[in-house]
Amino acid sequence: MEHPKTLTEAIRFYADAANCVAVVKEMRWPDGEPICPHCGERRHCWLAKQMRWKCASCRKQFTAKTGTVFEDSPISLDKWLIGIWLVANCKNGISSYEIARDLGITQKSAWFMLHRIRYALANGSLEMLGGSEGGPVEVDETFIGGKPKNMHMKARLKIKQGIHANPKMAVMGMLDRESRKVRTKVIPNVRRDVLQAEILNAIETGSTVYTDGATGYDRLLLNGYLHQTVTHIQEYVRGEVHTNGIENFWSLFKRGLNGTYVAVEPFHLHRYADEQAFRYNNRATKDNPLTDYDRFMLALSQISGKRLTYAELTGKVGETESW
Repeated sequence: MEHPKTLTEAIRFYADAANCVAVVKEMRWPDGEPICPHCGERRHCWLAKQMRWKCASCRKQFTAKTGTVFEDSPISLDKWLIGIWLVANCKNGISSYEIARDLGITQKSAWFMLHRIRYALANGSLEMLGGSEGGPVEVDETFIGGKPKNMHMKARLKIKQGIHANPKMAVMGMLDRESRKVRTKVIPNVRRDVLQAEILNAIETGSTVYTDGATGYDRLLLNGYLHQTVTHIQEYVRGEVHTNGIENFWSLFKRGLNGTYVAVEPFHLHRYADEQAFRYNNRATKDNPLTDYDRFMLALSQISGKRLTYAELTGKVGETESW
């Protein structure tokens, strides 16, 4: 079947429920044969009116949604797929109010839908940055939260005096210059032990690490890294020594937060970072000219084996492990 190339074509194509089931089936089961998510049996029968399969072994029924982030959602697949298309391709993100208007659902449902899509977009790769050759990696951290100029004078004074903690959240980012992939993580603070522990967990020993002049990075040489810094008070670039790549990512990330989402709860911040990292890591380049459809299919390929309930999303219960 011919795949859609634009949003207009996607809306028309996925308006057909059969096309929706076909594309999800193609991504979940590459050989085209559904596998029962309950018992793993390959034998089944197709119930055309209900658009679901019935397992020949355990006799349980399952749909294309079962075992994915779509599970137990009353929202039809055509709206889910268009939602994924929009999230994967809107450079500055898309708000729940926009999704609600575009898809004809409530804002609360749209908010839940967006967080489930972000959950699917999260990069769970354990591959070390820098690679086996110890390539260059840029590392930087930023703070997300309310601006001091918008705070009450008493609140600003208490923060300055150390009476109250800084309400901003710290996010750490690492950009592999060779693969052009970024990885983010919300961290509790920017103390030396926290920053260096994250670097040890994510960057191959022996890699060249570029940072700014923050004191939290000043012992990387002792941990086996080639460490070079740039002091922003004096300069921003010194040959290959700079952090402009990761700072470009922070600019895109904050543009989305400030312009599209406006107010983000700290509890959910890591999901917004995962969303922006997905779009950044899969942007079109000369060497890798991805299209909107390519990004959509990459996002769709990550829906299987993941489940996020409303109780988990709102913190009432802990998140379950991916299947």
